[in-house]
Amino acid sequence: MAEIKDPENTIVMELKDGTVIIELLADVAPKHSERMKELARAGAYDGVVFHRVIDGFMAQTGDVEHGNADSDSYNPRRAGTGGSEHPDLPAEFSKLPHSRGTLGAARSQNPNSANSQFFINFKDNDFLNGQYTVYGRVISGMEHVDAIAKGEPPANPDKMISVKVAADA
Repeated sequence: MAEIKDPENTIVMELKDGTVIIELLADVAPKHSERMKELARAGAYDGVVFHRVIDGFMAQTGDVEHGNADSDSYNPRRAGTGGSEHPDLPAEFSKLPHSRGTLGAARSQNPNSANSQFFINFKDNDFLNGQYTVYGRVISGMEHVDAIAKGEPPANPDKMISVKVAADA
C-alpha cells in the first residue's frame, strides 16, 4: 500500500479484490474533494455499485441515491440516474489531464451538474481534458480498479464495500 502523506485528503476504498487508495486534489478542486469526503464520512458510498464500466475507458460509480446495492430500494435500472441530496457542484476545470487512475466528476450536459458520481480512468483519456473536473488520483490499488466487472450496466456489478477518509480510519 502507498504511503499516505495527507490523511485528511486521502480516500480508502475497499473493493472485492482489495484496497484502493485515492489522493484527493483539494488544492485543484476543493469543492469536489470536500463533497467526496463529506459523503464518505456519512457512509453514503458504502455499497454503491459501479453502474457503467467500459473496458479501456473508465469505471463510473457514486450514485448514492439509486446505486446502493445494500439498500432495500436498490434498482439496477436506475443506478446512474441520481446524485445526492446536496446541490450540484460548479465545474473546477484545471490543466490536469485525465490520465490513467485519475478521478473525474461525472455530470450531465451541464458542466456545473456534478454531484456524487465519479469515474476512474482505466487509461489516458485526453479527449476529456478541460471538460470534466479532475479531483483525485489512485496512488495504490489500481489493479483492483482494473478488475471491476465491465458493462453498461454490468450483469453482476461490483460495488464499493466501504469508502472512508484515511484520517478517520
